[in-house]
Amino acid sequence: QVQLVESGGGLVQPGGSLRLSCAASRNIFSINAMGWYRQAPGKQRELVATITSGGTTNYASSVKGRFTISVDNAKNTVYLQMNSLKPEDTALYYCNARVKQGSRWYDYWGQGTQVTVSS
Repeated sequence: QVQLVESGGGLVQPGGSLRLSCAASRNIFSINAMGWYRQAPGKQRELVATITSGGTTNYASSVKGRFTISVDNAKNTVYLQMNSLKPEDTALYYCNARVKQGSRWYDYWGQGTQVTVSS
């Protein structure tokens, strides 16, 4: 089991920045991958960025160059630095942890944190 607690969302003007945090309840070294997903009203949840335990990152094309995912192993926390925010980035952002046990993969989700980009 992994509990995830997100923080850092809020209201920001276009062009602004926010940093989201996701604290995991267990050692991040034991988690195969962590990531951020988002869901806007009326849309499906979509991948924003992921990072593996080996440090490999992956970004949605819509955020590449603007968002950066990183991990602080000492704090068991994953971050999403969001710069040059656009109104279309407005969504509920969820933290995800993916763990492999035997041959099965398990996904764990946080409760979500709202990001609103508006003037």
